[in-house]
Amino acid sequence: MILKKVILLTFIFISLNSFAQEAGSIKVSTGEDLRVYPVLWHQLSPEYMALCYQAFNVAQSNLEKELQDKECCEKLAIVTDIDETVLDNSYSEARNIAEGKSYNFKDWTAWIDEASATAIPGAVDFLRWAESKGVTVFYISNRTPRDIPGTVKNLKNLNFPFADEEHMLFLADGSTKEPRREKVAENYKIVMLLGDNLNDFAACFEVKDNQKRRDATVDMRQEWGRRFIVIPNVIYGEWEKGIYDYKSGLSSEDKAIVRKGKLKVNP
Repeated sequence: MILKKVILLTFIFISLNSFAQEAGSIKVSTGEDLRVYPVLWHQLSPEYMALCYQAFNVAQSNLEKELQDKECCEKLAIVTDIDETVLDNSYSEARNIAEGKSYNFKDWTAWIDEASATAIPGAVDFLRWAESKGVTVFYISNRTPRDIPGTVKNLKNLNFPFADEEHMLFLADGSTKEPRREKVAENYKIVMLLGDNLNDFAACFEVKDNQKRRDATVDMRQEWGRRFIVIPNVIYGEWEKGIYDYKSGLSSEDKAIVRKGKLKVNP
């Protein structure tokens, strides 16, 4: 009887010790910086590269059709976002992770001035091809006017076309890009828009309501892969703000609860 009790107690001790070790490993795992995974996918995944090449291949095919229907003397333009659409800034985010920092304006502007961003796969070839066909490219970005010199340098280093201040419409009065698109449309027919955020395409996506943005996406389904070309970006974006219902100031713990609560376990 005593031997049975000893064996039982030993089994319980081993089981509890194993559970404690497993729980400890879970704690370490959940304590890892969640930003690592999207940055690694962005930097190392061949699937990400394939999606980018696919987007620009579709863009070129569509633009070829548009050029065939071009009216005499009609001036055509492409409007493109910059960050994570034609320039890859994932290195800046990787530095923040390595140094235990969050995104901050000081480091971001230093990164822009460094002019070290690389080109998104397929971006240079497509935009240079468009230039060769007489299409003008405008860069509409929410970088600030003080960022223009660093941006011009970066784009020129990578051989992007129209890399000059004249073709850059940066943040001025508010983050909305609609007035800047309208300004381009005064003198050009905008045949294509490129972006990683749906706000890069139309004002209807700027509403601070994720479901309304999803509804607008459905309403404009005929534009995707035609006039609107989306470049994948899982590192950051309006989609992430939508998860938290555009609430600022949430703690990491609160965000974790919200994320888990937003998961759909049933169709």
